[in-house]
Amino acid sequence: MDNLRGGKIVELSQNFIELLNDKDDCDVIIEVGNNDKSFTAHSNILKYRSTYFRKELENIQSNENNIKTIIKSSVSAQIFDVLLIYIYGGIVNLKNVETGFIFDLLLAANKFELDELTNKLETHLIDTKTFWLKSNFFLVWRSVLNENNFNNLENFCNDIITNHPSLIFESSDFTSLPESTLMSLLKRDDLQMEEVKIWDHVIKWGIVQNPTLPANLGEWSKENIITLKTTLQEYLPYIHINHSPKRQLKSIISPSRFTIISEEHAAEISTWIDRKTINYSTKNIPYKFKLILRGTRDGFASQTFWKNCHGLAKTVVVAKVEETDEILGGYNPLAWDNSYNNIGGDWKETKDSFIFSLKNGDIQNSILSRIKNLRYAIHNVSKYNQTSIGPSFGDFCLYSEKPGFTFGYCDRKGTFFEEPISPSSSFSIVNYEVFKIVRKSLI
Repeated sequence: MDNLRGGKIVELSQNFIELLNDKDDCDVIIEVGNNDKSFTAHSNILKYRSTYFRKELENIQSNENNIKTIIKSSVSAQIFDVLLIYIYGGIVNLKNVETGFIFDLLLAANKFELDELTNKLETHLIDTKTFWLKSNFFLVWRSVLNENNFNNLENFCNDIITNHPSLIFESSDFTSLPESTLMSLLKRDDLQMEEVKIWDHVIKWGIVQNPTLPANLGEWSKENIITLKTTLQEYLPYIHINHSPKRQLKSIISPSRFTIISEEHAAEISTWIDRKTINYSTKNIPYKFKLILRGTRDGFASQTFWKNCHGLAKTVVVAKVEETDEILGGYNPLAWDNSYNNIGGDWKETKDSFIFSLKNGDIQNSILSRIKNLRYAIHNVSKYNQTSIGPSFGDFCLYSEKPGFTFGYCDRKGTFFEEPISPSSSFSIVNYEVFKIVRKSLI
């Protein structure tokens, strides 16, 4: 992270750093902190190294000595000293530096529009300081919410929110969340947390927003209850209730935000995708499972699948079987294609497709069944059949006979895949989901 460079470039960088000591030619003064320290610099270097300083200097009048003064009370002298050396020499030394200082340096680098340094510091924190980021999650998350440039940290925070929401809801800082932040959190449909626990924490948040409410619940009056109800009214639609596609509720209440698969399932599927002999653990899953489609959220019409998933490659489809613990699914490394007009559609060949049954509840062992007839691995059905047939892996497919009723069919003859994944050749499902698989290093 020292940004060391070879021979002549290092020497050139050192020469530029030595310019900082040339007070005669400096024409800018930067006052930082509580005006307890000032730095001198050259306007030309500041302007060409930072678009932020270019804009600042254009809006500041010089004094009688042709000196411009910039005041930045929100930046500490220690932070600005590091930034100024970077501006002149392109070097940052992070040896023996506390992680909190690095994070503050990141925020300052972003503020001063030093994009290269911002990106490198962001990557450094994610790659080497994960424990600190998790331990200071609220600080990191709020910083991400306030800025638009931290894409990698945003992805990091989203993974934490999805898989470890208790870090937020059970934090002592939860009740101090702004209304807009709480709303954006509740609108997420991928929180892996029991809904009743989410609701309990939202109630606690609502109580804190009304400090006049009695601390003892036994002393609450009807008016106190109405006060809390009024505070939480707008959040009620985002407290989710499970329901089956066979009984669509006429309500603004959303379906369950739980995904069908767990982290353990995601680790196992990732292992199969990479053809590893030893399973990934939940801590080293190399892929992000990005939810694209959910039956209970987006509807069970087959056309919805073909509309939402057209052009998407590397997808996992999972389905929850009604009245059993079965979770069945398949992996397609190729892109789904809804453009075929011929009656038979088109079969795609690949050696990397597979179907599976996941360990769940009474199902003690997962089943992996790889494609054996490569020519018929993936079926992109015709436009005519897209009204009833959804994702198709060989003879394993999801289809709908009428709105609200979705079924599946499994190959029982071993024609396409190595072995059956379900004791039943046909089944009805209560939900299905489609995930886009993205390697985390590419996110």
